[in-house]
Amino acid sequence: MRQRVMHHGARRRRERRRRAVWTGGELLVTVGVVLLLLVVHQLWWTNREAREGAQRRVEALEREWGRGGGAASGTAAGSGSPSDAPSAAASPPQSAAGRGALATAPGPPDSTAPAPDLSQAYAVLSIPRLHLRVPVAEGVGKQSVLNKGYVGHYPGTEQPGRAGNFALAGHRNTHGEPFRYVNRLAPGDTVRVETRSAVYTYAVDRTLRQTSARDSGVIRPIPRSTVHPAHGYTAPGYYLTLTTCTPEYTSRYRLVVWGKLVSMRPR
Repeated sequence: MRQRVMHHGARRRRERRRRAVWTGGELLVTVGVVLLLLVVHQLWWTNREAREGAQRRVEALEREWGRGGGAASGTAAGSGSPSDAPSAAASPPQSAAGRGALATAPGPPDSTAPAPDLSQAYAVLSIPRLHLRVPVAEGVGKQSVLNKGYVGHYPGTEQPGRAGNFALAGHRNTHGEPFRYVNRLAPGDTVRVETRSAVYTYAVDRTLRQTSARDSGVIRPIPRSTVHPAHGYTAPGYYLTLTTCTPEYTSRYRLVVWGKLVSMRPR
């Protein structure tokens, strides 16, 4: 019986193929682990880090304002204009359907305060239905504001309590994701904005489930979608606009929630 002769060249080729397969497998495992770590970092660590930082900033603002229990007591502060900030006295409690822009009345004590510096946290946004309480900072830069877990105020839109549109943006996923569940808000749900001098309460009025990321009409003084003109308003008022990305884990479109000011209570 003849024995098969294995040449050394053939052995070396088989050994090289074996090593290549082994090395490729190790690389795939390594890439998989790295990708898993990146997912964990984005979906867990950035949320934890941003939420803790945002909570610390809320507590710091409360200390600056001389209040330690704003969340429990409902107290807050704000800025306004003597000629256009409405007061609670000008608007008795109304049903959700009857809520609208309020009559003008004297503003709170710091109505002449300068506009906040870019990236400065100067207010606290509270949405009881979502158990949310986060800082509001000037600007919508990712690194300087949104990735910190803050809600950002669109420069050029009005400040809380003033006639026009107080427009805000926030992440829906990762980095604290403060607006993760804004799609759950329904007409009549309340949104509070607390600043140094007053508490402003808005009532959710309507929602635009999806529009273009470039639909600038939703944050105009009289908010109205330029992509979906049937959605929005036609008359001046005291508006609140919340914007975030949609669908989840994408930034292709925007989800918009609008509200109207229903009361202002000075500190």
